Amino acid sequence: MRPTETAISTDVRTRLRSMILGGELSPGERIVEDELCERLGAGRTPVREALLLMQGEGYLTRKRGWVVEQVVRSQIGAIFESRAAVEGATARLAARRITKAELARLAALIEQMQPADSLTRHELNRLNGIFHQSIVDTAANPLLAQFHERTQFQYWMLRVPVLFAEHEMRQSNEQHQLILAALTARDEDGAERAARQHVEATRAIVEPALHL
Repeated sequence: MRPTETAISTDVRTRLRSMILGGELSPGERIVEDELCERLGAGRTPVREALLLMQGEGYLTRKRGWVVEQVVRSQIGAIFESRAAVEGATARLAARRITKAELARLAALIEQMQPADSLTRHELNRLNGIFHQSIVDTAANPLLAQFHERTQFQYWMLRVPVLFAEHEMRQSNEQHQLILAALTARDEDGAERAARQHVEATRAIVEPALHL
């Protein structure tokens, strides 16, 4: 049974979103439909449907063609505040609901991110994204998951132009370890606090680098 165009469009949207959040496509980068069709092995119709959907979600804009959206600097404070709230809330729920298997998965991801100096930025972003998404999934709250997805793009766009130093990447993974420790202890307050502090630590790096 052949997949429908809607199913293909959904797959294209998922893959394109991963390319943006993983740093393969940067804020302000132009997307050519024909090149995207070839790159993803999909036809024009599902690709165009996916692009229109992502435009509605705020990932893309149309300026004589498709362009990856850029963050308005006046919104940066609100983006970090929203991200801290969502990450904190999902970590609190995850501390209540997490299983031993999920804890083991998070520990494995932290271990994979440990040699930060030997990882490409794309790979580090990918692993980091999986780590945080795993916590959101464990929280098992569909509305919070939607809020998380909504803030994720703007949050990652802020990080993309910033080149994190090796010690900053290691500190970030140490913060992951603090989140994991709180989740392991079923410490809801501690998990929320560690997740919020992780976002604030990123803010302290990103804002000066963007000359705000």
